Amino acid sequence: MRGAPEPALAGQTVQEVTRHGKHILVRFNSGTLAIHLGMTGKLLIDADPSPYLRAEFTFDGFRLVFDDIRQFGRMAWSESLPQNVARLGPDPLEIDAAAFTARLRAKRTRIKALLLNQEFLRGMGNIYADEALFRAGVHPLAQAAKLPRRKTLALHAAITDVLNEAIANGGSSISDYVDTNGQRGSFQDRHRVYGRAGEPCISCARPIKRIVVAQRGTHFCPNCQRM
Repeated sequence: MRGAPEPALAGQTVQEVTRHGKHILVRFNSGTLAIHLGMTGKLLIDADPSPYLRAEFTFDGFRLVFDDIRQFGRMAWSESLPQNVARLGPDPLEIDAAAFTARLRAKRTRIKALLLNQEFLRGMGNIYADEALFRAGVHPLAQAAKLPRRKTLALHAAITDVLNEAIANGGSSISDYVDTNGQRGSFQDRHRVYGRAGEPCISCARPIKRIVVAQRGTHFCPNCQRM
């Protein structure tokens, strides 16, 4: 194994593999390995070594390699949940509509920026925030605390729908993302606004607009998502 603390992991048995926001948690006998893929990281089973190999784990019957061309991915070993992972917000697929609404009411910030804040909701990324806001008819610059109740409920439902649909379609393979077998996802073929700047909105045919919010490219329909 390369790229992780060998003495801590050697000879251990995997007890559980779970997701915690954007982190993959691998629980061993005496601790947890938290893996964040970053923008270009890949976990691949029995893949041939590449120039971008950052870590290699040998298990009974297979190898797991971590490739990362841009080296933004990271791993952290801890006897319990690493502190930076433990302080993340609730999972968007687990929080109910009432708790989601209450959290929005307490935040006087732009809704798109808030959705990207992992301490507000863990696991929401740029693509899925844009797609959920479009489905809910919420402008990305709207103030979270001032959203009408019908909009907060619509947004909660849209987040759930978008994430479940994305999972069912293997995620969005915009550039490097593949699963452990090297297969690309297909949710990018279902994007309604993300990456479609200048193209007609599927609902009203007006051009999709791109702005920058919280240093991230943000796509929306100015007609369907009015302030």
